[in-house]
Amino acid sequence: MARQDAGGERKMTVETQQRHQKQVLFWLSAAVVLVVCVLALQAILLPFVTGIVLAYALNPFADALERAGVGRTLASLVIVVLLVLAFVAALIFLVPIVVKQAEQVASTLPADLRDLRPKIELWARSKLGLPVDDFSRLIDAGLSKLAENWTAIFSELAKRVWDQGAALVGFLSILFITPIVVFYLLVDWPRMLHRLGEWLPRDHEATIRLVVGRMDRAISAFVRGQGLICLVLGTLYAVGLSLIGLPYGLLIGIVTGALTFVPVVGTVIGLVTSVIVALTSGSADSWLAVKAIAVFAVGQALDSGFLSPRVVGPKIGLHPVGLIFALFVFSYLFGFVGVLVAVPLAAAVTVLIKFGLELYLGSQIYKGGKAENEAATPRSEAPGRGG
Repeated sequence: MARQDAGGERKMTVETQQRHQKQVLFWLSAAVVLVVCVLALQAILLPFVTGIVLAYALNPFADALERAGVGRTLASLVIVVLLVLAFVAALIFLVPIVVKQAEQVASTLPADLRDLRPKIELWARSKLGLPVDDFSRLIDAGLSKLAENWTAIFSELAKRVWDQGAALVGFLSILFITPIVVFYLLVDWPRMLHRLGEWLPRDHEATIRLVVGRMDRAISAFVRGQGLICLVLGTLYAVGLSLIGLPYGLLIGIVTGALTFVPVVGTVIGLVTSVIVALTSGSADSWLAVKAIAVFAVGQALDSGFLSPRVVGPKIGLHPVGLIFALFVFSYLFGFVGVLVAVPLAAAVTVLIKFGLELYLGSQIYKGGKAENEAATPRSEAPGRGG
């Protein structure tokens, strides 16, 4: 009887592994088809992908309004109207200031770099003991090269942004098409999920629901949570740096808030930029750099002590290096559309990798004959079983 039980378990294990292999092939095939479709249609996908991302992010608010007794259609309409009003307000009040500060940065940076030269010389002479003449030539060459290339860098950056979907047509499509997409997706979101659930292949339904549920939790925790953190910290940095009188404080704060989507990296870039601007601005306030550091210290204390633990929650396995890699890869492959989907796809891939690792660690490939012995030993050694 024990041998029959062990044989039956081995047969079930083989059948389970075969089913899992079919599931892996199914998902790989679906992923290949999806990539081919995105590559073929990426030129027209921007407003629709933007709408999908926004609808996914805003769906909890629609659900909350619906639970409060507001009809789904009215709730979706209210959310879209507020979204459009916020976007228009940003265009009217915020964007002109940011553009003006960006133009000031482009025009004053070469002079600021030249003003930085004596300070670098003094630091090198007092701290490192380097020959002033040799070091001065190195500084002049480096700063001159940077100043000469600054305009070229901005031009190339603008050209890339334009080519990758942020041109006038892309902007207008986002402005007019995306709100419509968001509205209809929010209205139909529960029905779409129900229909998708009905279309799942029955042999794979349990596994698909398990994996998709994990993906949803990972994406929700990071994208929605980290997005809220970006908004809060970006506002804090923009207001704080502007109040202390840091030149381009609003611009630095907004950019830092956006870059905070990649934990640690955005804060470091914003802090270093703020300190450099404070030291090269020629401000009469000798404590400006210290004040800028204090603003970032407050932001980090708020993030680590309150926002991240309560908004993002436990660690979900998205490493900052992996996020940066995903942003580079997807933006290279799919342009601006890739930037929008990089983080959700990175979260989904992380879940799939963990799921695949779970299958591998429970498979005969990993355990070998040990799994069979472990399954058969309790039955053969336990007294009174099988008889």
